[in-house]
Amino acid sequence: MDLKNKVAIVTGAAHGIGEACAREFSRHGAEVVVSDIDSEAAQKTAAAISRETGQRTHAIKCDVSDDGACQSLLSETVQEFGRCDILVNNAGIIKTGTVLDLDPDDFDKVLRINLRSCFVLTQLVAKQMVEKKIAGSIINMSSLNSVLAIPNQIAYVTSKGGLQQLTKASALGLAEYNIRVNAIGPGSIMTDILKVVMNDEAARRNILARTPLRRVGE
Repeated sequence: MDLKNKVAIVTGAAHGIGEACAREFSRHGAEVVVSDIDSEAAQKTAAAISRETGQRTHAIKCDVSDDGACQSLLSETVQEFGRCDILVNNAGIIKTGTVLDLDPDDFDKVLRINLRSCFVLTQLVAKQMVEKKIAGSIINMSSLNSVLAIPNQIAYVTSKGGLQQLTKASALGLAEYNIRVNAIGPGSIMTDILKVVMNDEAARRNILARTPLRRVGE
C-alpha cells in the first residue's frame, strides 16, 4: 500500500485502534493528523509516530461532539498540509446502561460522539474532496456491535448500528465523486473503551461467548 503524498486525519488517535491506524498510515507514507480530545496524549503519539516512520505528523486537539471543533480540525489540516485525502472516524465513547436505566442525556452523548460527529466530519471532508477533486477515502470505525446487541450498552450498539447505515448512504451519495466510504467492524479488542464494558460481568460473558478477545496489535 503506497500512501505517499496522501494526508490522513484520524480521530481518537492518541490511543488504541486510532493510534494503530495512524501509525500504519504513516508507515505506508502518509502524512497523518493525530486528532484527539486529549491534547497532550495526541502530541506524544504524533511525535512517537514521526520518530518511528520519519513521516510528518501533526497533533490537533478536537472534541468531535463540537461542530466548530470539527470545522477547525479540517481547517487546520488544510492549512498545515494543503488537503485531506483520508478520514478515519474513530473517536467514540461508552455510557453503560440498559433501556430501563440509561440516562437519556448519556444516550445523547454517545450518539453525538459515535454517530453525529461521523456525519459532520464526513460532510466537511467530503465537500473539501469534491471541491479539490480528490478521489478520497472515508473510513468509519464501526463494530461487531452494529449487529450484536449488548443489553447494558444500548447507546453504544445503537450508535454503531446507525453508523452502518450512515456509511452505506454516504457511499452511495459520494460514489459519483470517486470518494469511497467504508466501515470496519472489529470484534473485541482490549482498548480503554472495552475495559469499561468488561468490568460488567454479564456483559463480559456475553462478549466472550460470541467473539475471541484480542489486544491491539495481535
